Amino acid sequence: MKKEHVLAIWLFVTSGAFAYQRVIGPQAPVVDPGGAGKRPSDAVVLFNGQDNTGWSRLDGTPSHCTVAAGVMTCKTGALDTRSTETFRNAQIHVEFRVPYEPNEKGYARANSGIILQNEYEIQILDNYKNYTAPDSSCAALYRQAGPLVNACRPPGEWQTYDIIYHAPKCNSDGTMQTPGSLTLLHNGVLVQDHVPVRGRRCVSEGPLVLQDHSRVVGRTIEVEEGPINGPAPETDMQFRNIWMRRLAD
Repeated sequence: MKKEHVLAIWLFVTSGAFAYQRVIGPQAPVVDPGGAGKRPSDAVVLFNGQDNTGWSRLDGTPSHCTVAAGVMTCKTGALDTRSTETFRNAQIHVEFRVPYEPNEKGYARANSGIILQNEYEIQILDNYKNYTAPDSSCAALYRQAGPLVNACRPPGEWQTYDIIYHAPKCNSDGTMQTPGSLTLLHNGVLVQDHVPVRGRRCVSEGPLVLQDHSRVVGRTIEVEEGPINGPAPETDMQFRNIWMRRLAD
């Protein structure tokens, strides 16, 4: 073999080695991704499936939702239930099941919500063959952005929200400097794609809230969207497997 051929081979091999060495450096943290109902290894468990530990009403009193067989059931009138954990930016996983209420229509049918930092609501609603305004339908960023598609399963079946949320940046006076953003997969389908998040006030950190569709005033129940043929129906909203992963700025 000629010397120039040996030199060419040596240069090829060593340049490859140098190239390989250049990609070696600080490594990303190792996370067990879980799967088949198992959460990622770095997830913060928000609902333990056993009791209401980590949850309360907004005023700090004990949650009135009940827990059995790994499921949290929140009946109409239990009032909003919040996590004691707070977050800024996060990946959030929630599984929910809406009941079948064939005698109800529109917003009166199995209505709830996931409220990020107690300010920015992702609507939960039975929109399976039940049609409402897009910006307040299931998987809408409530009154801000309707979902790209309707990915609802029939009532009675478990559904999932996988949320990537970046909080807004707030000025010292509480006004918004930069809107937050939301990406949402509903039952594994992309329905919100990096949409801006705005609220009546700027909140950069807060809890996860499970919304009670009605609020009790005296002996009457008022529906948030306004009167809908009388009081809100008695509804059992169910939740399970709720966790989050905090994300860096």
